[in-house]
Amino acid sequence: MPAAPAPPAAPASAAQAAPAPPAIPSPAQVSTGAQPPARSRAAVWIIAAGVFVVNLDLFIVNVAVPALGDSFGGSSLASLSWVLNAYAIVFAALLVVAGRLADRYGHRRGFLLGLAVFTVASALCALAPDVGWLVAARVLQAAGAAALMPTSLALLLVNTPPQRRPRAIRSWAAIGGVAAGLGPVVGGVLVEADWRWVFLVNVPVGVVGVVAGARLLPDARPDREGRLPDLAGAALLTLAIGSLALGLVKAEDWGWSSPVTLGSLLAAVVLAAGFVLRSARHPAPIVELPLLRTPAFAAATLASLLFTVAFAAMLLTSVLWCQQVWGYSAIRTGLAIAPGPLVVPLLAVASGPVVRRFGAGRTAALGCFLFGVGMAWWALRLGTEPGYATGFLPGMLITGIGVGLALTTLVGAAAAALPPTRFATGSAVTTMARQTGSVLGVALMVTLIGAPAAPDAALEVFRDGWWAAAAIAVLAAGAALALPRPAAAPNAA
Repeated sequence: MPAAPAPPAAPASAAQAAPAPPAIPSPAQVSTGAQPPARSRAAVWIIAAGVFVVNLDLFIVNVAVPALGDSFGGSSLASLSWVLNAYAIVFAALLVVAGRLADRYGHRRGFLLGLAVFTVASALCALAPDVGWLVAARVLQAAGAAALMPTSLALLLVNTPPQRRPRAIRSWAAIGGVAAGLGPVVGGVLVEADWRWVFLVNVPVGVVGVVAGARLLPDARPDREGRLPDLAGAALLTLAIGSLALGLVKAEDWGWSSPVTLGSLLAAVVLAAGFVLRSARHPAPIVELPLLRTPAFAAATLASLLFTVAFAAMLLTSVLWCQQVWGYSAIRTGLAIAPGPLVVPLLAVASGPVVRRFGAGRTAALGCFLFGVGMAWWALRLGTEPGYATGFLPGMLITGIGVGLALTTLVGAAAAALPPTRFATGSAVTTMARQTGSVLGVALMVTLIGAPAAPDAALEVFRDGWWAAAAIAVLAAGAALALPRPAAAPNAA
């Protein structure tokens, strides 16, 4: 989940570490010509609306998981997890493909196509008669989101003067923080009416965005002669992540030592190795391995992946705990979760001076560590009897602070390490890492939680999940400390 970065340096500064790449086109250089101020502001609002609905979707769908189980005949958590994981897997695999195609054929075209597909797929999700239909519609929805997200940042940067781009990046990611804050409450309200409204809410925003965007968005094509992306590599990545998730989710039913479980996990390893080899040899790979040899980009991407494993685990377990163990309604669950996400945009705005003073690595590591503390708090303090004010709320606030300091800073650090010609594809790689982490986090929690029959058994397995999430957050903190500290303070945004 897919928050606001506070980069340690302006993204334009990444050009200083590269052999003089061409600057990202200004509005005057793109095919639509210069953007008048009013038109430019309207374009920013259109971009923000698209990014908002994609980020909002993550949080409101999580809140809807228990209602989906009731609606579809008591489907198991393992089956329902694919409503989340199918989306994340396809999103992760197609992000770089979509970014490269947008670099070649136009960011406006990619954004509008992505928003249109996302909107149609949202309507199909709302019409789903069973879990299989819903999962298939979520796959289509993910394809639209994958086209929208990397192009949104590229369009925003083209639409922004160079001196204001660091602030634009923070604002772009802050949209995710706002969606995170509103998502649980909005999701709770919509689920109380009918879970189908969770998807229908995207439709009017998407329709207006497509119509207005066709007239107002600038058209930037920084790499018109670029090679077509590696579609076979995207298929390998999809199958690798899917096989890993399948093995983890079904291990409890199949048995950890069963041939089918071991076969799924082995297939994931083989497919991942094939993906890496293909990326090393293909002229337009899904992941440009030289980017991962850039210390700041590699460290930020690894830390983001690990942190999102813990974040996805927290988000799923908080919803399940409130509704299935404490018996909260969907609205009450949304209100219970909301304080943590609401902290994120506040820190997103305020974290810039902290990053400039202490560096991205230390700031992100502190955020990861605090997130782990929040998970440990739940493991130590929560019981089967509801105790929101003294048990759940403190842990949620601590994790919210952790997200605001960690994920926001890691996104900014990765963006700052990118050359301007790779804003779309590079941001797609980091988002791909986060989506992969989300798949792993959900799969891990499904494996650990299972279907406990009694409250005491539920408490035990949830505690195991929270301790696991805390440990992964600490690993993310270690990866974040590998971020190099800038020699000089960056320019103020």
